[in-house]
Amino acid sequence: MKEKLLCPSMMCADYGALKDDVIALDKAGVDIFHCDVMDGTFVPNMTMGIMDIKTIRKYTDKLVDVHLMIENPSTKIDLFIDAGVDLIYIHPEAERYVVKTLAYIKSKGKLAGIAVNPDTSIETIHEMLNLVDYVMVMSVNPGFAGQQFIDFTKDKIKKLVAMKETYDFKLVIDGAMSPEKIKEMNELGADGYILGTSALFGKEETYQQLIKELREL
Repeated sequence: MKEKLLCPSMMCADYGALKDDVIALDKAGVDIFHCDVMDGTFVPNMTMGIMDIKTIRKYTDKLVDVHLMIENPSTKIDLFIDAGVDLIYIHPEAERYVVKTLAYIKSKGKLAGIAVNPDTSIETIHEMLNLVDYVMVMSVNPGFAGQQFIDFTKDKIKKLVAMKETYDFKLVIDGAMSPEKIKEMNELGADGYILGTSALFGKEETYQQLIKELREL
């Protein structure tokens, strides 16, 4: 059974009880707390602010990542570093000098990640793989929860699996990650999964039960 990185998408959490959700997820054994930040420009939605991320950071020692769905992320990187995140994902379409921004993230002692939209080709990001610690494939269009898995993204996932050892990155999948899809992606060779409403949030079972079940897939 291949080990999985299980990463709850905190935009789906209960913001009336964020502290309690973080503590419960931490105790359930999640690996990375995933924070989506949207500016209403790069994607047509707005979510999660610095104070939300600081709250998450305060109540866990696990890795905290931030997925920046914003224009010109280089101008905001230090805000998130100061908030205590460990891993920063950026979109190549949103940044003029992507390699420079990835190098800056790493120079600050943080993990650098690239997020790959369904309509972004592997060829577009190939050179960037020299600098990244994580690649996150979007299997839905970025910006909203509750979408259907886009089937042709599996071809991209397969290509990236074949490149992991050469470039030494972890491959994470974000979007419509139901238990069935997690099992399928795990068999393809992916490393981690962003958990939203398809597998974790809004269920009758406890986080502890759900995470245990996902581990055993």
